[in-house]
Amino acid sequence: MGDSIEIGVNQARELAMAAMRGRGFQEEAAASTVEALLAAERDGLPSHGLSRLPFYLDQAVSGKVDAGAVPRLECDGAVVRVDACHGLAFSAVACGLEAGYETAKRLGLVAVAIFRSHHFGVAGAPVEAAARRGFLALAFSNAPSAIAPWGGKRPLFGTNPIAFACPRRDTDPLLIDLSLSKVARGKVMLAKQRGGRIPEGWAQDIEGRSTTDPDAALAGSMMPVGDAKGAALALMVELITAGLTGSNYGFQASSFFDAEGAPPSIAQLILLIDPKHFSSGFSEHAEILFAAILEQPGVRLPGERRHRLRQELRDCLTLPSDLVAALEFHAAAC
Repeated sequence: MGDSIEIGVNQARELAMAAMRGRGFQEEAAASTVEALLAAERDGLPSHGLSRLPFYLDQAVSGKVDAGAVPRLECDGAVVRVDACHGLAFSAVACGLEAGYETAKRLGLVAVAIFRSHHFGVAGAPVEAAARRGFLALAFSNAPSAIAPWGGKRPLFGTNPIAFACPRRDTDPLLIDLSLSKVARGKVMLAKQRGGRIPEGWAQDIEGRSTTDPDAALAGSMMPVGDAKGAALALMVELITAGLTGSNYGFQASSFFDAEGAPPSIAQLILLIDPKHFSSGFSEHAEILFAAILEQPGVRLPGERRHRLRQELRDCLTLPSDLVAALEFHAAAC
């Protein structure tokens, strides 16, 4: 494992912003991206944190990501469409949500579809933001191929995260955030970067054999959560994201982890539901279920660990020294 250094959160923010400016990103796109990556670090999810930024920056240099992209919005009844224009996804998601909130308040529900998109980070982030504004929210994204159809060896589906958030009365939202592989592929990439191994059962090699070698895992296939059921859910997500928007399916999308090839051009779909349009007293009714769950010893609601980690915020992050060096290199391009 390489050396690590401690860096202040504000210093990390300034360095990341300088690196994005160095590669031509505008302030709004840079800020939304950096804040999302820092939030992932805060939530104990470094695989979706600042370690992702050098990939984004290298792709901006090669043209795989359009650093100057400005999302384009189109509203049609209960459908909000956002063309990410081959830029990073974070500003496109934020643009779609702002329009989606107003539509959901008016109609009761809305589908926000983001296409010609890229990796959108922690799937739980946009749905949690929506829940804090009073909406139930579901998010789906497809991704470059990483999971084989059940019984197969060649990856066709992405790890295709699903996230759900529900507002709660006077406390943090219920938050469910899961990848349809047994673990997020970013964790395998992190193990590769750190020179480590991965646990048995996470992935298989190109011959369909279980492997603990991250290189063999990345060349092979991630194992779906719930085996055949997880593979079926991954197929479902492909259809309600890429299928609905005409975007690339997982097997057509280029990698998030290198600067080669065309833009990934994947898709996200976020559903927003305003409970006020369905019944009165939703929050009180939901708390009956939550209370019944929490009556059992040793049980916690999904999302509580993430919320707790935020309360333990430190002023410093521990980052790999080669990551800091990479960001300094891109920042010097200003």
